[in-house]
Amino acid sequence: MATKTPRAIPDRFDWSLLRSFLAVLDAGSLMGAARQLQAQQPTLSRHVAELEAQLGAPLFERTGRGVVPTATALAIADAARQMQAAAEAVQHTLAGRRTATTGTVRITTSVVAASYLLPPVLAGLQREEPGIAIELVASNLVSNLLRREADIAVRMLRPAQTALIARKLGEVPIVACAHSAYLQAAGTPRQPADLARHRLLGYDRDDTIERGFAAMGLPLQREQFVLRTDDQLAYGQLIAAGVGIGFVARYTLPHLPGVQVVLPMLQIPPLPCWLAVHREIRSSPVVRRVYDYLAAALPAQLTK
Repeated sequence: MATKTPRAIPDRFDWSLLRSFLAVLDAGSLMGAARQLQAQQPTLSRHVAELEAQLGAPLFERTGRGVVPTATALAIADAARQMQAAAEAVQHTLAGRRTATTGTVRITTSVVAASYLLPPVLAGLQREEPGIAIELVASNLVSNLLRREADIAVRMLRPAQTALIARKLGEVPIVACAHSAYLQAAGTPRQPADLARHRLLGYDRDDTIERGFAAMGLPLQREQFVLRTDDQLAYGQLIAAGVGIGFVARYTLPHLPGVQVVLPMLQIPPLPCWLAVHREIRSSPVVRRVYDYLAAALPAQLTK
């Protein structure tokens, strides 16, 4: 006997018919499908009958123990599952939109991260969530989330407060670098020991760089850093001006024209990047939305 070719599905198609069809297909019986969907068995039977009528072909053969799919049912199963996945994705997106579309979230981070790391991420967030207003606090002082000075913090150290949820996003590579004009005039260092004969940029009251070199077995005295500042933005601009060799987060290099990495073999300890939020995030869908977006988007930015 020739196989009956099913007719085309009408333009106005009821998704619930395919949903019921897949439930019966997976359960192997109308009763099992009804339990799965928490629906009435006669309703599912009617849906299957309507779908069979639209296709012009039977989908199941009834047996004493349930149903057996026909060749037509197996032929449309994959397409039906794709429609089911698409419908579930739409439902998920709409649910997220309903719960987190408006509100204000205050984010605190360092001046450098606020200037170079977060802008492209926050631009993406604004495109996806135009109803969420962001207040960005650019400060090297650690805001107290417990006193609600901010809702979310992006920091290069782990928060100590136990009432906070802290998530490590990754590590920030630190590189030695200098402007090409400086290297043309002073030469390019070929090994770490060469740093001693170069003009080095350091911090003023912050001894992070000296401690880092000491940990690598390369002790450098404060006096060997011929220009010192604790202002991170000024520090990067001094390197870009050709003052000497400095040490910055790698993600800042695209914003410092003409600056290039030197001594790539130098194993400078990276900085951990942490995302922190108050535990009451669970009661604020808008803060949760921003937190989740930052957690997903920031790791790729850290190692650029």
